[in-house]
Amino acid sequence: MSFFAVFLALLLEQARPLDAQNWVHAGLRGWLKWVRFSFDAGQTHHGALVWGMAVGLPVLLVAVVHMLLWTYSVVLTFLWTVVVLYFTLGFRQFSHHFTQVRGALERGDEPAARQALADWQGMAVEEMPTSGLVRHAIDCSALAVHKHVLGVLVCFVALWVLGLGPAGAVLFRLSDYLAGICRPSQSGAVALVGARQSSESVFNVANAAWRLINHVPARATALAFAVVGNFEEAVASWRQQASAFADQNDGVVLSATAGALNLKVGPGLSEADSLFKQPQLAHLTSLVGLVWRSVVLWMIFLALVTLAHSVG
Repeated sequence: MSFFAVFLALLLEQARPLDAQNWVHAGLRGWLKWVRFSFDAGQTHHGALVWGMAVGLPVLLVAVVHMLLWTYSVVLTFLWTVVVLYFTLGFRQFSHHFTQVRGALERGDEPAARQALADWQGMAVEEMPTSGLVRHAIDCSALAVHKHVLGVLVCFVALWVLGLGPAGAVLFRLSDYLAGICRPSQSGAVALVGARQSSESVFNVANAAWRLINHVPARATALAFAVVGNFEEAVASWRQQASAFADQNDGVVLSATAGALNLKVGPGLSEADSLFKQPQLAHLTSLVGLVWRSVVLWMIFLALVTLAHSVG
């Protein structure tokens, strides 16, 4: 069932992509804001309380609904899984940004490419050379594929085999989102986008939980890139360069991407490293091929897991 649920959710997401302001994601943003406003009073234990309410409660709800539906109807369970995956898994939630950057570069319109990348990531790119634009587009795309597709699949499968249905997909996406909206303000305090300042406890717990939850999925994504790309270089880059990144999990994904494509990606790769090439426009096409091969690899793995689960 899990294979067909993922397959159908991906098809639906391609045929009818979610609007950026869809009511489900807007509701979740409102939920996270309300939880933080209501339960974060700055005490040490409030970080765990906020995370448990904001992330743990929705994950528990999804798991309970799955188990209740499973006892009542297999068809309803399948439909519930497809719906949850539709809102948590998919390329179209970020691919339009990549398409805009890539299209502008292919037309030779660097100002449009810089604007598209700046709109996507909220970063200053005015002084960035063309190779830097390509490198950052690859950086952002590789991480987006991991956080919206491959990492979601890993967590989904992990909790699915435990009988918790699509709860893993929700756990992965909400953990990422909660950690992402907490950011240091210029004064050094921690703030929540669109709300008042968040306590240090919430910031620390959200980021620690995300690092823990993302540990295995990040390495699974890196392994998939290595298998379908340049394996030896991907593994060598993973081992040598991942530790140079501030976020070790992002470093694993980006360094493996670099090796798989045999190019420089991310701040952990030295300009003097002769093993890698400077990113060129053609590498964006190579990245697309790498991503689709990785998805196919994971779908094959998921099909085998589904078969083994049904036989067992």
